[in-house]
Amino acid sequence: MSELKYGKVTEKIIGCAMKVHAALGNGFQEVIYQRALAIELKVAGVNFEREFTMKIFYRNQEVGERRVDFFVENLIMVELKALICLENAHLAQGKNYLEAYNLEVGLLINFGATSLEFKRLENFKYKTGFNPVNP
Repeated sequence: MSELKYGKVTEKIIGCAMKVHAALGNGFQEVIYQRALAIELKVAGVNFEREFTMKIFYRNQEVGERRVDFFVENLIMVELKALICLENAHLAQGKNYLEAYNLEVGLLINFGATSLEFKRLENFKYKTGFNPVNP
């Protein structure tokens, strides 16, 4: 079995999310979980930017921008939800963001369910040499 790309970092992020969910449970607005996760990531020594604005490109031309909930270690996009359950549309949205941002790995984390839900997302259309953060 091969190791997942950025597996150690994604494990840390998920571990922090589990601590937040264990302490707060479900039922709060997304922003509460976002603030709590920021605290937990700092405690864990994880570098991140919260509500990081990223440009969206089409054919290497900027067509807009969107904020990601967290951009971790300048590598991983983390999108948070506070829903009863994740749906395929949320997964598709996360994958689309990875492709638009040209990032290899992302996490979709849902605090709204009774048990924490998380999905690791991978961009199979990743283009080496194009950095959307510093194009």
